[in-house]
Amino acid sequence: MTVESVKPETTTPGPEELREPPLAGGGRPVFGHGLKLARDPLGFMAGLRAHGEVVRLKLGPKTVYAVTTPELTGALALDPNYKIAGPLWESLEGLVGTEGVATANGPRHRRQRRTIQPAFRLDAIPGYASIMEEEAHALAERWRPGETIECTGEAFRVAVRIAARCLLRGAYMDERAERLCDALAVVFRGMYRRMVVPLGPLYRLPLPANREFNRALADLHLLVDEIVAERRASGQKPDDLLTALLSAKDDNGDPIGEQEIHDQVVAILLPGSETVASMVMSLLHVLAEHPEHADKVRAEVQSVTGGRPVAFEDVRKLRHTNNVIVETMRLRPAVWILTRRAVEDSELGGYRIPAGADIVYSPYAVQRDPRSYGENLLFDPDRWLPERSQDVPKFAMAPFGVGNRKCPSDHFSMALLSLITAAVANRYRFVQASGSDDATRLGITLRPNRLLLTPVPR
Repeated sequence: MTVESVKPETTTPGPEELREPPLAGGGRPVFGHGLKLARDPLGFMAGLRAHGEVVRLKLGPKTVYAVTTPELTGALALDPNYKIAGPLWESLEGLVGTEGVATANGPRHRRQRRTIQPAFRLDAIPGYASIMEEEAHALAERWRPGETIECTGEAFRVAVRIAARCLLRGAYMDERAERLCDALAVVFRGMYRRMVVPLGPLYRLPLPANREFNRALADLHLLVDEIVAERRASGQKPDDLLTALLSAKDDNGDPIGEQEIHDQVVAILLPGSETVASMVMSLLHVLAEHPEHADKVRAEVQSVTGGRPVAFEDVRKLRHTNNVIVETMRLRPAVWILTRRAVEDSELGGYRIPAGADIVYSPYAVQRDPRSYGENLLFDPDRWLPERSQDVPKFAMAPFGVGNRKCPSDHFSMALLSLITAAVANRYRFVQASGSDDATRLGITLRPNRLLLTPVPR
C-alpha cells in the first residue's frame, strides 16, 4: 500500500506570529542530542512529539529541526522549499555520490527521474514477472526442512539477484550478492554514526573502524564499476535500465558523464537492495513471530492458486498477504529516518525555519504514533482493510514517500515482496533457531540483527 496525498491546506502566519521551535531536553555539552540519538535513536525520535510538532535538536555544533506529526512531514515532503540534503544525505554521499537521482535536486533530478522512470512504470512490471517468480520459488526450494537459514545472506541474495536480472540484465551475481551483503552492513552502520555524531576529522584517522568502513565502501564502488565495465565490453544493448543510462543525454544533449552513470547504478542497486533485503528479513521474522498470520497467508495462496505455484498474476488477489506486508512496513520500516534542508526562510506548522536549516523526521516514529493508530504497537494486518484504513490520517503511512521524491520502484518492490512472502509461507512454517538474535539492527536502515530460522514443511 502507498498513500498518495495532497499538501494539506494551511494558513501561513505573518512573520510576527512565527515562533521559535522548543529545544528538546537532554542535550549534552559538545555532542548535544547526538549521544541520545546514537544510543536509543528509535526511542528518542518516538518521544519527540511529546515536546511539540517541531522541535530543535543539537547534533554537535549544528541545530537541526525535528518534525513529528504526519501532517507536517507530508507538508515537508511536498514543499519545494525543502530540498534533499542534510545530515542523512551528507553521510550517504560517500555511497550514492552527488550526481545520481538519490541526491539530485531541481532540473537534474527531473531529468534523471525521466530516464529511470520507464523501467518502473506500472505497465512495465509484468515484464519482470518470470524473473520474480523464478527467484521467489528458488529461494523457497533451496531451503531444507530442519536446516538453519541465515536470513541476512538469503535476503540479500534474492534482492540482488532480482534487481540485477530485472534492471541491469546482470548475471546471477551470487558472489557479488555476498560481497554486497557484507559491505553494506559495515557502510550503513558507519554512515549512521557519521550522521548523528558529526566529528568529521576523527573519521579520517586510521582507526580500525574507519579502515573497515573505507574498505567496505571501496568494494561497493568496485562492484558497480565491474557491472558497468562488463556491459560495455559485451557490446550488448538489452532493453533495460543500464542500457537507458548508457544512452542517456544531459541537458545539453550530450551523453551523461561516467560519474553520473556510476552514481545512477549505485542508486539503483545498492540502497535498493539494502531496503528490499531488510524488508524480506522483517517479513520472515513476522512469519515466525505471528504463525496465525502465516497460516492465513498460506490459506489465501492455496485459495487463489488451487495448489499450483503462486504467480505474478496472483499478486493483486493476495489481499491478506499484501496487508501483512504493509503492516510490517508500518512497524518495521527499512528507512526509519529522513532529512531535508530549507532553501529559504520559511514556516512550518507556525514555526520559523531559517534558510539552510536541516530538518529531520522519522517514518518509524510517525507510523507508530498512538495519535494515529489504535493499539499502535499491535501487529494487525486487518487495520489495512478498506473499511479501517480510511481512518488512518494523511501521511501517517507513506512507506515509499510522497511527491516528486516518492520511490519510483514502489510497484516493483511490492510485487517482489508479495511473491516472496507468498512462496515461502505457502511452503513452510518458521521457528527461530538456536543462536538467533532478532533484536533490531540499526544503521541508516532497520533490520533484524542476526535472524536464524528453521523451516518446517507444511
